Amino acid sequence: MAERVRFESSTGPLLAGLIDLPEGTVRGWGVFSHGFTLGKDSPAASRICKQLASEGIGMLRFDNLGLGGSEGDWGDGSFSHKVDDTARAVQFMIDSGRDVRLLVGHSFGGAAVLAAAHQTPSVRAVASVGAPYDPGHVEHNYDALLERIMAEGEAPFPVGGKALTLRRHFIEDVRTADLREQIRTLRRPLLVMHSPTDNTVGIANASQIFRMARHPRSFVSLEGADHLLTGRNQAKRAAMLISAWVDPYLDPDGR
Repeated sequence: MAERVRFESSTGPLLAGLIDLPEGTVRGWGVFSHGFTLGKDSPAASRICKQLASEGIGMLRFDNLGLGGSEGDWGDGSFSHKVDDTARAVQFMIDSGRDVRLLVGHSFGGAAVLAAAHQTPSVRAVASVGAPYDPGHVEHNYDALLERIMAEGEAPFPVGGKALTLRRHFIEDVRTADLREQIRTLRRPLLVMHSPTDNTVGIANASQIFRMARHPRSFVSLEGADHLLTGRNQAKRAAMLISAWVDPYLDPDGR
């Protein structure tokens, strides 16, 4: 079962979300942050959240600004907005009586949850899947447009058959994002998950995150998985591992 919700973003437009409701005994609640332009219904987001829900952990996944069912213009967003909107999602859940203890992020969203945890006191555990150590890693997606964007201020950015608008402020924001101190001072258990054959965000990123983090920290190799976790049972396996790892950090009564 899932509950469709909408909540206000950090800049005003409403964001569309889906809460995958826990099956059976409620173990706890979490928020999922999706990859760069992937959306809440991408395979990694939907399959991980559905599996966690089947194991008693309810998860809110949501579309970032201008994606999927969310209002606004994607081009008005940035990495900083993604971090702030992840924190807004946590607050929305808390306001609805669901204390969020877990943050999970995939790819660019994995970098976002490492930063957003500092804005969310209720969160007790963070899991990243295929996350870049440097948010600026996303530049490989649009490096052919960089010169034009920096000169003209924006350029069309084709994604999945439609053109988004990529603006200079996004590039400038992501280039100044530095997660090193945020990882070092996370002060929460961290699970780093990454595939050694990830050709989009290399495994070296996981090593850098893990080395910078302090204990308690854990690393799981998602061997055989692609970056988007599209293969059979890849996302399900990741979710099952997260479920087992996070158990000590969830309230026993699921509040």
